Amino acid sequence: MKPKLLIFDVNETLLDLTPLKESINQLLGSENAFDDWFSKLIQFAMVETLAGKYSDFGDIGVATLKMTAEKFQKNISEEEIKFSLKIIKELQPYPEVKSALEVLKSEGFKLVALTNGSMETLKQQMKFSRLDSIFDALYSVESVRKFKPHPDTYNHVLKAEQTKAEHALLIAAHAWDIAGAQSTGMQTAFIKRKGKFVYPKAKKPNLICEDFDELYKKLQNEV
Repeated sequence: MKPKLLIFDVNETLLDLTPLKESINQLLGSENAFDDWFSKLIQFAMVETLAGKYSDFGDIGVATLKMTAEKFQKNISEEEIKFSLKIIKELQPYPEVKSALEVLKSEGFKLVALTNGSMETLKQQMKFSRLDSIFDALYSVESVRKFKPHPDTYNHVLKAEQTKAEHALLIAAHAWDIAGAQSTGMQTAFIKRKGKFVYPKAKKPNLICEDFDELYKKLQNEV
């Protein structure tokens, strides 16, 4: 079934985190620091939701970076942490993203973004990356105070957009995000960014694409 609503994850799906990765790796003196930190960030965001709590994603980012610094035996200041993490608001989209989004929108798809980050951060990201004019709406999980992949985060968007799950497509580079969207009955598209892989125990995504250019071509074939 051709989807009407396209829901895009933001970090590592739309936006390239390489500058943030380089900053954190340099700060902690290891090429593995970013991957270690980002895994902790996602893990403890999920812990908050499972425990029935909610903290700002940015605050969890600071806390987990402190944990990561301890692992790498680095004594870093609060100022250094905040300086490194502010880069997340100044990221560029992957090269093919903007043009592919513009074509998708011109063909009648409704485009929205859904992030685990705050709405303030999301707006800054979209403005800096110059993607803000393309999206019809922006959504943050702070509205439901639960992090993806909790079903309530996706259902909030579906309700706001007055769209049935089967008419929506979640596009993400994270297997856990795909699994969460599948639990609501949404269609899914996995973007194979570097180092990202499909979870073998989950249902296969409706689409598996190398990048947004392939996403557009596959969606075009469904018209």
